[in-house]
Amino acid sequence: MLLRTWLPYDWTPRSEAYFVFPLAQGTPGKQCGLAATGVYQPSLRSPWLAAIDIHALVHRPWGSYQGIDRAERYQVKRITVAPGAQLSLQMHHHRAEHWVVVKGTAKVTCGDRTFLLSENQSTFIPIGQQHRLENPGKIPLDIIEVQSGAYLGEDDIERLEDLYGR
Repeated sequence: MLLRTWLPYDWTPRSEAYFVFPLAQGTPGKQCGLAATGVYQPSLRSPWLAAIDIHALVHRPWGSYQGIDRAERYQVKRITVAPGAQLSLQMHHHRAEHWVVVKGTAKVTCGDRTFLLSENQSTFIPIGQQHRLENPGKIPLDIIEVQSGAYLGEDDIERLEDLYGR
């Protein structure tokens, strides 16, 4: 593979996505949201990069998330919460969420209820319900989140309490 010939010897595959193209062919890159330097610029977004955006690993102060699948009215993410960390107390105006714990223990706040979920247990967060996800354990918490609704954008988050000042 041509790409491997110029990668560092200790290079290991990661889940981040990279788009490589010859700079002399700047036009295809520009159509895909890449500047002439080969750096991705969100202002140049196009459908060409939808798959990269969906599957990108996004780091947050509490851990990370990665998109698995997306369609018009649903989106699936893998969320990893670091031990002792928590997401903001939040609500969504346009989507509901289903959470399935695949590793670790989750402390869930949904409305006025707080409860624990173990591996292979799940919960439903209705549209407009205040909720929070925490990891009270000593190992990373992994959940699968299925979002469904009319609008699934990351800006449909109303943060009510946030340890990280967002």
